[in-house]
Amino acid sequence: MNRMILLRIVGACIAVMLLLYAGLGLYGDLTRSNFRASDLFLGEFPPEKVNVASSGVLAPFSFDGDLLANYAAAKAADFLHHPAADANSRATENKAAQDAVVAALKVSPIRPALWLTLGTLKAQSGEPVTPAVKMSYLAGAVPVAVAFARIQTVTSSAAAADEEIKLLAQSDIRSALANRAGYEQLLIAAYVQATPQGKSLLLEVTQGTDPKFNQILRRY
Repeated sequence: MNRMILLRIVGACIAVMLLLYAGLGLYGDLTRSNFRASDLFLGEFPPEKVNVASSGVLAPFSFDGDLLANYAAAKAADFLHHPAADANSRATENKAAQDAVVAALKVSPIRPALWLTLGTLKAQSGEPVTPAVKMSYLAGAVPVAVAFARIQTVTSSAAAADEEIKLLAQSDIRSALANRAGYEQLLIAAYVQATPQGKSLLLEVTQGTDPKFNQILRRY
């Protein structure tokens, strides 16, 4: 008799858990952000704060890689596009965005644009960016717009001094040069803002790939 009661209780608990799981899944589908990490570097505007907050309700309980990645990207974009006025609030928001990105990457790590997002957030807070940027390269290919954003991050930070990243970054620079009509002025701006190591990297790659553009860079 006691065993039957116990089995019924266990069965009822399982049923409740399944209902909750189904309900959370439905809520996730309804509130899921469509903003992806690559959109951050493609000039897309992030969702409204209220929509980001709605997606964030499920984030601590979800193992859905897309939901977590899109939420993290939207949260990072919201911080980067609308930073708080005071330093303490900016630091808090940056930390929250980084935590969301790290949580998403733990579940679904093969996301190069999201790794670059983490590097971008770290650059904003003055933290080392090299490990996150390196993972961005190792995680897979990216569109040229994301590749250019990665060039900016590499050449303006200590990442440009890392020998492995210097080799990996060459493909990004060549991709931008292959689309020179759209990226010439952006590459010049990146060169002007680059560290000495970043400038050296850009000059080294352009010397072998596009000597005429290399001469243009040397004027700045």
